[in-house]
Amino acid sequence: MTRDVISLHIDDLSQFARSLRAGLDHPPSHLEMLGQIARAAGYRNYQHLRAASTPAPKADGKRVERALRHFDGQGRLLRFPGRTQMQWLCLWPLWAHLPARQEMSEREISLRIDALSGFRDAAQLRRSMVEAGLLTRTADGSVYRRIEQAPPPEARALIAELGARG
Repeated sequence: MTRDVISLHIDDLSQFARSLRAGLDHPPSHLEMLGQIARAAGYRNYQHLRAASTPAPKADGKRVERALRHFDGQGRLLRFPGRTQMQWLCLWPLWAHLPARQEMSEREISLRIDALSGFRDAAQLRRSMVEAGLLTRTADGSVYRRIEQAPPPEARALIAELGARG
């Protein structure tokens, strides 16, 4: 005898777990119940289910468009925005062009930044990248290193758009 495959979609897993617990004589805690449901669905735990099921946040298209105005057709930063949040967004494409897991001297990183910007103020851009948490530097400022991290959605969209231009 063959078994029918029945698909089940649950809009609110928390409410579903509460309903299941209500029918049990000795129910586990709410979190334990969520974990059991997740394991029954093939996940390691509830956090694994959440990570796999939660969609990635969408980028703010208007913010990305405003940031693109600060770059030329080759993806070089033409001017540094006045607002800090826009500055930090515009620093991500420069960060993306810096080598990963490599120490650079102040001179090396300045040359790389100057090649990526049109206004040749590497010192300001270096300082801003350190403040934004994109770079780390030694106390004397002689060695810089890119901090590896996942860019936020707007930064990913901006990097992709600039990559398509060049």
